[in-house]
Amino acid sequence: MLKNIRFYSIVLVSILFSNSTNAQVADSENYFDLVTSEITGDLAYETTAFVEQYWRVVGNTGFNESVYFIEDKLKKAGFVNEDVATDKNRFTYRIEKRPLKHPTWEVVDASVTIKGEENPLLTQETNRNMVALNSYSTPKGGIEADVVYIENIYDLKNMDVKGKIVFAETSLAFLYSMAVLQGGAVGVLAYNNPAYLQPEKNTTSIQFRSIPFKAEQQSWGIAMSYQAKERLKKSLSKGKVRLQVNVETKIYPSEELTIVADIKGSEVPKERLVFSAHIQEPGANDNATGVGVALEMATKTARLIEQGKFNIKRTLTFLWGDEIVSTGRYVKEDSSRAKAIKWGISLDMVGENTAITGGTFLIEKMPDPSAIWTRGNDKHTEWGGRKMKLNEMKPHYLNDFLIGVFQEQGRRANWVVNTNPFEGGSDHVPFLRSDIPSVLFWHFTDQFYHTDNDRLDKVSKETLRNVSTASLVSAYTLLNADETTAKDIINNIETAALQRFAEELKQSKLAIEKGESIDSQIEIIKAWKDWYIKAIATTTDMVSKDKKLLKTIKKTQDTIKATANGVIEELEK
Repeated sequence: MLKNIRFYSIVLVSILFSNSTNAQVADSENYFDLVTSEITGDLAYETTAFVEQYWRVVGNTGFNESVYFIEDKLKKAGFVNEDVATDKNRFTYRIEKRPLKHPTWEVVDASVTIKGEENPLLTQETNRNMVALNSYSTPKGGIEADVVYIENIYDLKNMDVKGKIVFAETSLAFLYSMAVLQGGAVGVLAYNNPAYLQPEKNTTSIQFRSIPFKAEQQSWGIAMSYQAKERLKKSLSKGKVRLQVNVETKIYPSEELTIVADIKGSEVPKERLVFSAHIQEPGANDNATGVGVALEMATKTARLIEQGKFNIKRTLTFLWGDEIVSTGRYVKEDSSRAKAIKWGISLDMVGENTAITGGTFLIEKMPDPSAIWTRGNDKHTEWGGRKMKLNEMKPHYLNDFLIGVFQEQGRRANWVVNTNPFEGGSDHVPFLRSDIPSVLFWHFTDQFYHTDNDRLDKVSKETLRNVSTASLVSAYTLLNADETTAKDIINNIETAALQRFAEELKQSKLAIEKGESIDSQIEIIKAWKDWYIKAIATTTDMVSKDKKLLKTIKKTQDTIKATANGVIEELEK
């Protein structure tokens, strides 16, 4: 009879919640009106427009100008440089400066022309991603040379390409190593746009590329659009082709800048939530939008506190720098500070006009079993993710808490919010490597991802506003979290867990019908049971070991165990 009751409860949950989302934490509800009245998306959009005009790599003009733009806006919002700040200053910032191991780089101008044809094949003016990062300038007047098309790159081992330009449809960096570094070619052209960029539709898009930094070689690489690739192949089909290539770049010693802003907590200032947004990369959505959202959140939070409308118990930190590198250093260089970082959130590609770019807004979850068994509504993006292992799981309440807040903003603003299993590749990774709970806010699929068509016209101020609003509501809730918040989150996790078990029961039955073993399905249910039991336990990081909270945790964990066991019994019938 107990088995039937459990199964009935699972079915009931499936019916009740199949079209619902996580319930909202009460504290978060109290912050929506406050934040919505302040966040407009204007500063986020203004910042995006400023930053995206530059081709940004660490240490170059565009990167550094972006840092100083952020500094100016922070100062106007009342932030004080740490060098002159006193204990009375709650809003502070600093710019960290470190020498670069290698020189920085920026492109000035470039063109590729087929000899005998009037219109250039490519120009920097229309394709600002054409020159590969670390390319050197051609001699004054450019280079004129025969072009050699290679269908199989490994044929280069048996070919003489010295003094020639090598063209292939392959990785630019690999081609450069084979043709220039090993074969003595004067330079290379490569085409390698993935299918999700829809290259036959977006024929002028070029995805930015890099080549190894080799001061002794001082050569260059050119990335091609689909249009340019097809045009060059057509010319080659008619016979010998010579190209005129002009490349002008700047390569010079510089320093790495990272800017960090703190809004000090009033009660537990050592504990903090960190938003990280990387500046480098040349696009608008990637990642001028993350820079802009972080800046609007920082300045508007300072304003709310200054006006006495709001306060935070824990410290709110914003970090802008070099992707993964700056965040990794922040969590490693000060062990005592790292221990007090309670949450880390990466803002990356957060302002997309999805009607143009495609895809949807996504919360990339901390590693949970969906990154091992990806099925049902869980789907990896075209960016892709490897199958993880059980010992790589990161059980924590942060996943379901953030999903709940963002889906509430989705309901309020008619905005689509989805999730994807962990894939990596952004500023959430250094946090997770240091066992700090962290997720990524982003968009995918984006048909202009990393291309020179990722410009301001693909950005939505409304999306910037939605992400800023939901991010701040989430942050304020966590920064002021107490026993009540923890209990609300536990209730939401229980709801999410019951939904999960109902879905996994459905998926397991389908899998068994297709011939998969019952044992393999039981393994999945047990993995989710273990993940949720441990996730619920992490809510103690908001408060001291409150006896009532511990009882709530135990009760909810028992419900999770009973529900999971009921699913297993149903599968074994």
